[in-house]
Amino acid sequence: MWAFYRGAMDALYAACVVVAGIALVLISAVIPWAVYTRYVMNQAASWPEPTAVLLTIVVTFIGGAACYRVRAHMNVAFFVSLLPPVWRRVPEVLAELLVAAMALFMLVYGEKLVEATWYNTIADFPSLSVGVTYLPIPIGGACLLLFVIERLVLGPLDPVAEFASHTH
Repeated sequence: MWAFYRGAMDALYAACVVVAGIALVLISAVIPWAVYTRYVMNQAASWPEPTAVLLTIVVTFIGGAACYRVRAHMNVAFFVSLLPPVWRRVPEVLAELLVAAMALFMLVYGEKLVEATWYNTIADFPSLSVGVTYLPIPIGGACLLLFVIERLVLGPLDPVAEFASHTH
């Protein structure tokens, strides 16, 4: 069963990376277009800036969950690395539980935010629901929570690499 869970988390991670990567590529296309229309055509387009902001939300929450899974995030482990190996697990588990609490907060209150703003519209995109723009928050929280569960139950993806990260 846990092998299936690890496989499902591999697939979820891949989906998060693809979604965040596409959003990042689109940001890289939208911003130059905004500069071109503003400074070359002298007629600024109204949609690139809010589009870039919405795509940044996707990169932040969906990409952030993916980064967490592979430990490509900020991590201050100096004091933990000073502890004897037997005691290192205590702050590591505490940190994972705090991340789980944040993920649960994102999931629960993000869903409430989506629900509360679902029928509102954005001035620049009248056909787009504000709730849709907030969907990356609870989705990212759910992905993050699943990745925390994976790490707590199954351990790190690569225990050797995990150990090496604490010895530097």
